[in-house]
Amino acid sequence: MPPHRPPPRYRTWMRYFTPGPVHHGLGLVCLGVGLQHGSLPTVGPRTLDHHVAVVISAGHGWFRGAEGRVQPVRAPALLWLTPGVPHHYAPDPDEGWDESFVDFTGTAVAAYTELGCVEPERPVVPLTDTGPARTAIGRIARAARHGNPLLEVESAAAVHELLVALRRARADTTSDGAPVLQALARDAFLPLSVAEHAARHGMTPAALRTAVRRGAGCSPKDYLLGIRLGRAKELLATTDLAVSAVARRVGYDDPAYFSRLFTRRVGTPPVRFRERQGRTVHGGWSHRVPDPDHPPTIVAGHHDDGTRRPS
Repeated sequence: MPPHRPPPRYRTWMRYFTPGPVHHGLGLVCLGVGLQHGSLPTVGPRTLDHHVAVVISAGHGWFRGAEGRVQPVRAPALLWLTPGVPHHYAPDPDEGWDESFVDFTGTAVAAYTELGCVEPERPVVPLTDTGPARTAIGRIARAARHGNPLLEVESAAAVHELLVALRRARADTTSDGAPVLQALARDAFLPLSVAEHAARHGMTPAALRTAVRRGAGCSPKDYLLGIRLGRAKELLATTDLAVSAVARRVGYDDPAYFSRLFTRRVGTPPVRFRERQGRTVHGGWSHRVPDPDHPPTIVAGHHDDGTRRPS
């Protein structure tokens, strides 16, 4: 008679997928999803050919990467498993942990890495909250129902959502980005150089570049340009301001330079953009962000702009 074996002290559920060539054209594809908790078995040492985001929501354990150093892991935390990099990890054998994971790959991973949403050099990332990430993983788990014809599309969309959620939940930033990014956004329309912006915040240009690259995945110049051009598009589409006036409103004293820059980055001159997108809305433009639960509607003969109002 075989010896009695105690039941495992953990619970696990997982599904794996094989997206086709067309699905890989989406830029990101999900290869698998899992939800587990308890005193899970040790993983590795092993090396994978794809990325995995492992979200630890409760408990603690350890992680050993390619350099051989053991790092403590304490929830809430994220483990980045990178293709070609050996890894070895486990929860505390007595307490265990609550884990969810998503396997993914695709050409878009390079862009997400450049933007700081995937951090191969930081395999253990402290988080402030795992709720939004677990929501995205839950979408993949629900999409994994048998016979779902949109499995690959729904799961790919959720991987995009997951990477953004994990970036927002990083413990070294806020949901709105680093303070320096907020300050740059506030001052974006002032006619200042990058060096002048840095001086306003008591930083060297090099320190500002490092901070913006860390927070937004781009240079200060590109970060400011994105904000300026976004506002310029709004003014062109919703007002009858001259292009020269739009240029001044977004921080450019030279309208010709603004037009060349707009054309190069947007792909069409400001005048042509206005012809295609313009819809002058006299007195109807609002800078307040609509409440997603109450979008703008026409109610009982009057317009409701969908914004929250103080109670």
